[in-house]
Amino acid sequence: MSEAKSELELLKEKLFYDRRNAAEVCDAAEIEAADTFCEDYKAFLNTAKTEREAVAYMVEKAERHGFVPFDREKQYQAGEKIYFNNRNKAIVLCVIGKRPLSEGVRLSAAHIDSPRLDLKPNPLYEDGDLALFKTHYYGGIKKYQWACIPLSLHGVVVKKDGTTVKVNIGESADDPQFVVTDLLPHLAGEQMKRTLADGIRGEELNLLIGSRPFSQDEGSEKVKLNILNILFEKYGMTESDFLSAELEAVPAFSARDIGLDRSMIGSYGHDDRVCAYPAAEAIFAISDPEFTAITCLTDKEEIGSEGNTGLNSSYLRFFIADLAKANGENYHTVLRHTQCLSADVNAAFDPTFPEVLDRMNASFLNRGVALTKYTGARGKSGTSDASAEFVGKVRRLLDENGIIWQCGELGKVDVGGGGTVAMFLASLDIDVVDLGVPVLSMHSPFEVVSKLDVYMAYRAFKVFFEEK
Repeated sequence: MSEAKSELELLKEKLFYDRRNAAEVCDAAEIEAADTFCEDYKAFLNTAKTEREAVAYMVEKAERHGFVPFDREKQYQAGEKIYFNNRNKAIVLCVIGKRPLSEGVRLSAAHIDSPRLDLKPNPLYEDGDLALFKTHYYGGIKKYQWACIPLSLHGVVVKKDGTTVKVNIGESADDPQFVVTDLLPHLAGEQMKRTLADGIRGEELNLLIGSRPFSQDEGSEKVKLNILNILFEKYGMTESDFLSAELEAVPAFSARDIGLDRSMIGSYGHDDRVCAYPAAEAIFAISDPEFTAITCLTDKEEIGSEGNTGLNSSYLRFFIADLAKANGENYHTVLRHTQCLSADVNAAFDPTFPEVLDRMNASFLNRGVALTKYTGARGKSGTSDASAEFVGKVRRLLDENGIIWQCGELGKVDVGGGGTVAMFLASLDIDVVDLGVPVLSMHSPFEVVSKLDVYMAYRAFKVFFEEK
């Protein structure tokens, strides 16, 4: 028989902030449920390595769950499921609630773009009997991490005649792959004097794509010609078609379990598909909510949310305005009463690099989904800073439903910082707070998350949508 807890232990239990490992709190059934949920999440990561692929995945899955394309002229009834595909690079998923829209909606918003290497508009060249693609990196990366790893090429090419072809090279077992080369240590004396940030420079992130000449005939650029001939035979494209292409080089490796205990997942693109996937699964799992529920999976967050598929544009606002208009509601009123979980990741505490994080206010792997009241940099620059009232509501919702969660901050004051889409949602007069999964090695080609944290994110979004 266990000994009774002392008065001191009981008082600590009552008053202290509990930050135990979720595996110490969850029973075996919940741990098994988390592991099962993450198997499908890994399959999503392997299928959807770009924003276009993520949208295509979500459209197909939404339609299987009974969602239909949005008709802005139609008045929808409670329980109906709709989606809006914004240019194949962002998507809004919606389940109509029983309460009038004037009482607001329950919104989650995550981004489906990730750091990568984009091909330049005129990328192909030959030098030293090698063919290469010039790239322009997208989002915040440590450039040296992208050298000497296998890369695949994804995207679309809109040809001169207006037809579109999809490109996905490097994911199948029999596909070729690509690589950014680096100097051997024996000849890298001058390179090694560079700063770490400058170890590989932006203009050195060139993809090696071929080395065989087209023929034995005399002539220049025969390796380049051979590559163009291969592309023409496979896709019917010519060199000028690169000008109207969106081609992205991403890590070619697959999502894998990490650790002897298989408690973690290593993959490219956790930021922010590790929040996008649970937020989408949560809305797929509901059928008759009180409040209208919306999951918005958006593009361009990694470069400031600009552009007409980023959340700094008006497409989400217009979607809600159209819903309101069809129901005779004022969309300003809808937005004012809307509540949102901005679903984005936070930096997990790394014991190898503890100096950049405030241990008391950092998020940790396996301690549940992380609630982040504000992000930004230095004096909270570039953040929405959620209100105490809304944070209080969210924490009660999580506690009442037995969801393991923690509070996190993005690094020590003045060390750095970052942003999410929360501030763009707050600018619409929406109550919003960040809630997402802690990530190790964020923005690297191979990030790490905890399976239990991923599952707790799913449960959090689901109970948020199911609020009475």
